[in-house]
Amino acid sequence: MTKATLLMAGVVAVGLTATAGAVNAEDIVIGAAAEPSAMDPHYHNLSPNNAIRNHIFESLVGQDETQRLYPLLAESWQPLDDTTWEFKLREGVTFHDGTPFTAKDVIYTVCRIPNVPNSPSSFTAYTKAIADMEAPDDHTLIIKTDGPYPLIPTELSTWGIVSAATMGITGDIAFDRDGCTGIDSWPETDDFNNGTLMNGTGPYQFEEFVKGERLVLKKNPDYWGEVEPWDTVTYRPITSAGPRVAALLAGDVDLIEAPPVQDLPRLREDAAVDVVQGMSNRVIYLHMDQHDSETPGITGVDGNPLLDIRVREALSKAINREAIVAKIMDGVAVPAGELLPPGMFGANPLEPDPYDPAAAKALLAEAGYEDGFEVVIGTPNDRYMNDAKVAQAIAQMFTQVGLPTTVDATTKSVFFSRRNNYEFSVYLAGWGAGTGEMSSPLKALVASPIPEKGYGGTNRGRYSDPTFDAMLDEALSTVDEAAREAVLQKASAYAMEQYAILPLHFEVTPWAFRQGLTYTPRADQYTLAMGIRPAE
Repeated sequence: MTKATLLMAGVVAVGLTATAGAVNAEDIVIGAAAEPSAMDPHYHNLSPNNAIRNHIFESLVGQDETQRLYPLLAESWQPLDDTTWEFKLREGVTFHDGTPFTAKDVIYTVCRIPNVPNSPSSFTAYTKAIADMEAPDDHTLIIKTDGPYPLIPTELSTWGIVSAATMGITGDIAFDRDGCTGIDSWPETDDFNNGTLMNGTGPYQFEEFVKGERLVLKKNPDYWGEVEPWDTVTYRPITSAGPRVAALLAGDVDLIEAPPVQDLPRLREDAAVDVVQGMSNRVIYLHMDQHDSETPGITGVDGNPLLDIRVREALSKAINREAIVAKIMDGVAVPAGELLPPGMFGANPLEPDPYDPAAAKALLAEAGYEDGFEVVIGTPNDRYMNDAKVAQAIAQMFTQVGLPTTVDATTKSVFFSRRNNYEFSVYLAGWGAGTGEMSSPLKALVASPIPEKGYGGTNRGRYSDPTFDAMLDEALSTVDEAAREAVLQKASAYAMEQYAILPLHFEVTPWAFRQGLTYTPRADQYTLAMGIRPAE
């Protein structure tokens, strides 16, 4: 199967014909690899949080399994001119407490997002472009931007809408990006965690959250859309892979996310278990410090060799991506030639650099480093699939071309803190495109750090190129979809030609579950109860 076929298929399923014990048709228990840091839908832009909020707090625009947009709380949307968008909201929708959903709730939500206390990762990147909002009536929303901005529908799909009434709003409110009027105070995240403010429009209602033990949801009997088959959904955080697999095999949970690569053959051979897997939007990459003439993790040479494009190209050609996928990822990955898989919006069908250690050595010599230098690769050891093992393999490959390399592997909390302090010259990390299109990784990982534009927020390599930034500016001001995609493809190809960042592979995400169920894999890697169904 080719990479393109794998992506377009979306699912590689292993179906087993033998039947195990019957699955309870009313309740489902999910063994989660990580739990949300809070129930507050705007507190932390983190995958576990975002997956849970989709059950309770819906967006105006939805994302399907391949992250294509579809109408959710907004029935339709259209640009009225280059800087004006009109959204027609769905009528007859109520929050869980029975109050009607209106445009006022959307305006309140946008006002609240930049005012969440102590947010470790805000959703303001997805509201920054909104210059003004107004509601001509309860079910019409007008959004203004400062200039042409085509990503408004996409960005409105990334955050959930809360009830203004539940937040204590009884009078009129008005949007102002410098401070909305009619709102005297902001709710605390703790009041979401204890359930007080857990009032959404989604297919499931909040029942209980005991951190470290369980999150319990119950079916919303008055949901405006398709009624779910599960009366109760329980998420059990089981962060260690071995116990998570054991819980599935013992029947303690019905479905687990992220079964470890080494256990997949055993799970596929178990007559009581099914496995599915699908291409994700998450790219694993190497970032390289391209900021200063000095860099902390390279020794044995004067200055910062990573500023030389020939050195960056040499590092890329020294990496055997195919071997990493085959031997370390056991085939549960696809080598990456850019930051988004082929077939997704703005992606090119770019092939990754071929493994060519001779070319790598020649490039290093040409750049004046034929005697090499020493490198330290920073990596988390508990965040991505086999992250530390991948880093170790790359270290061996760099060493083979004359760059003695060691790995500095730490837990994700320590790693990200050190990464954010720019302690690494080269580091391994991953990025999942929350918007499902190419501007997401390019804007975050490659664009020059320009906070007022929302550029470069995770560009800890600090690559900066005005030519690239101008391409991204053009893409983010082009409303026509075909034209915008072409500019994004051009910008991505340029970044790869400059070796601004080194993509390694795209994760292929597996799920395992008991016989009697089906699950539809998602490119965003979310585990949603809405995707779990009794097998027909």
